[in-house]
Amino acid sequence: MDLVALLIQIVVGTIIVAPVLWLAGRALVGKEKAKFTDAIWIVVLGTVIGAVVGAFVGGLIAAVIMFVIWLALIKHFFDCGWIMALAIAIIAVIIFIAILAVLALIGIGLLTFI
Repeated sequence: MDLVALLIQIVVGTIIVAPVLWLAGRALVGKEKAKFTDAIWIVVLGTVIGAVVGAFVGGLIAAVIMFVIWLALIKHFFDCGWIMALAIAIIAVIIFIAILAVLALIGIGLLTFI
């Protein structure tokens, strides 16, 4: 496990995923339960735990374990049930895809910088 790569992954994940997760949580459970700092903690802990699980377990088993852990983090920090945590995760993915599509339409993407 490379600590520099993990730190970069935490920073990038926090910048990209936390706002989207916060927006989805805020839309579904309300602003009282879905704080931006909670979204940051979800991303940081999810990334660190994912690195540890990925170091010891690989493949599909690690993916399933991490899916459950991410849902558990959402459930804990946004104070909701399992179904609502799953809904927040799905809505977050939809919001993320919509943002990427808009950025691609206006010409901002990864391939632009390469």
